[in-house]
Amino acid sequence: MSRRQVSSTRRFVDSGNFPFSGALHSKSRSSPILSIALVAVGAILLIGYAYSGSGKFRGEAVSRIEGDYTCSLEVQRAIPFLKKAYGDSMHKVLHVGPDTCSVVSKLLKEEDTEAWGVEPYDIEDVEESCKSLVGKGIVRVADIKYPLPYKPKSFSLVIVSDALDYLSPKYLNKTLLELARVASDGLIIFAGTPGHQKAKVAELSKFGRPAKMRSSSWWIRFFDQSSLKENETGVKKFEQATSKSSYLPACQVFHLNPYH
Repeated sequence: MSRRQVSSTRRFVDSGNFPFSGALHSKSRSSPILSIALVAVGAILLIGYAYSGSGKFRGEAVSRIEGDYTCSLEVQRAIPFLKKAYGDSMHKVLHVGPDTCSVVSKLLKEEDTEAWGVEPYDIEDVEESCKSLVGKGIVRVADIKYPLPYKPKSFSLVIVSDALDYLSPKYLNKTLLELARVASDGLIIFAGTPGHQKAKVAELSKFGRPAKMRSSSWWIRFFDQSSLKENETGVKKFEQATSKSSYLPACQVFHLNPYH
């Protein structure tokens, strides 16, 4: 059927009965570059449309491809619910993970909350506010594969985000126990979700290895092997706090008891 339609159109053009036949022949003879230009413009518009899409889709695409959305950002969203769940335990908090300056700054704005941070990787091109936190000793740059420079139970609550996703099992066990050692009331882990990989090039240049997004069942087995128990009270209160809102964590959240 398509061949008959093409041939019918051809007959109209060739016979001059097609209304725009003269214009088509005139343009094709006078400006062959115009067709190429139109094709190029069309291709650019199609590419732009594919990358933009609707507002929501565009945001999700940027987050997953460029790695803009992290679990450290998720911690900032969860702070009001963590405060409801843990109450007085939120008065002295240590955050460990990339972009810890932002998390610590957010925590310090909360009433009756002191906060410190450990940045596991070199801090580059940071804002003056972050440099100020580092200068005051509130935020430290430290390799978490080695013992933390804190005494046991130095903090009521330790919150970790993203950092553990970049550790191999070889270092993960020691690091987890070390994090639990410096907490008196609880350890909260925000881990990436399988399938939500970040940009490989950025990871390799900054962290030395791509993130390993592990399933919840993998983490639960690992916690059990490391003798770390779930903080059932923390889990229950956190679920109660979030159930009264539309909040849905974009990362996996684990509530653990301290290790002493």
